Amino acid sequence: MESTQHAAAISSAPAEASWSREAILELYTLPFSDLLSRAHDVHRQHWDANTLQLSTLMSIKTGGCAEDCKYCGQSASYTTKLQVEKLSPVEEVEQAARAAKNAGASRFCMGAAWRELKDRDVPKVAELVRRVKALGLETCMTLGMLKQEQADTLRDAGLDYYNHNIDTSEEYYPEVISTRNYADRLDTLDKARDSGLKLCSGGIIGMGESRGDRAGMLETLANMAPPPESVPINMLVPVAGTPLADTPPLEPLELVRTIAVARVLMPQSHLRLSAGREALSDEAQALCFFAGANSVFYGDRLLTTDNQEASDDRKLFASLGLHTEPAPAS
Repeated sequence: MESTQHAAAISSAPAEASWSREAILELYTLPFSDLLSRAHDVHRQHWDANTLQLSTLMSIKTGGCAEDCKYCGQSASYTTKLQVEKLSPVEEVEQAARAAKNAGASRFCMGAAWRELKDRDVPKVAELVRRVKALGLETCMTLGMLKQEQADTLRDAGLDYYNHNIDTSEEYYPEVISTRNYADRLDTLDKARDSGLKLCSGGIIGMGESRGDRAGMLETLANMAPPPESVPINMLVPVAGTPLADTPPLEPLELVRTIAVARVLMPQSHLRLSAGREALSDEAQALCFFAGANSVFYGDRLLTTDNQEASDDRKLFASLGLHTEPAPAS
């Protein structure tokens, strides 16, 4: 059964758009070719199947986070090799954003390892948004939990997207994080949406969850009204020193299935092939793109983990005949 909080969060979804856990699991269990065919047909109905949106992600404040997310090397609860850093200077972020645009990115995402955005930091991050926006890039931030007035201030500064992943299903969530609950995640997304921001929200697979949990995560996302405009699907990147460091890797074809199911459920969302892409073969990535992934994080680094080399990406995109969305004009 859904919790009261979960049911309330998706109660505004129109009946014809609702997806049950059972229906989503039925999609997951379709023969592989049938599922990919269905997802690809849906994808072509709503998108240019040969175009990718490129986003670049920068950690603007690294480490020392008060949350205990078991997958995250930035948590202060675990001993990792990560060095704690303060909020990056405005000029450094602006320079990185300019380089990202020159490399072909159309969206610049900024992440800070905070449990929640503090009022004292709002003017600083709002200035970062203004500087990046002035370059002609779409802007995205992930700063932890938000107050409504903070979301409004970021919107007024020019923020386009707010990222706040739900990570997994509501049932499995306590196995991954104990310092906040699922309702906190949904509440932050509601505040961002209420302020007029677009949502970037997805999750991580391969954390020891079941396929039912993966279906549950997609159920929550797909039944939002509307679903997030951007949905990152991450594969766990094990980080030494975290509780999930020794988690066995998930079969790549399960990622392909998850992408395909997400495309059927959320036809108009950008689906981003995100963390864990470095470990995928070119063939696995090609299947993900065929299944409906039409966005990637581009650049050699994510927040604190390695990403696919940009040069390798260019070769792969060329071999698949993929072109990229142009960066917005300044």
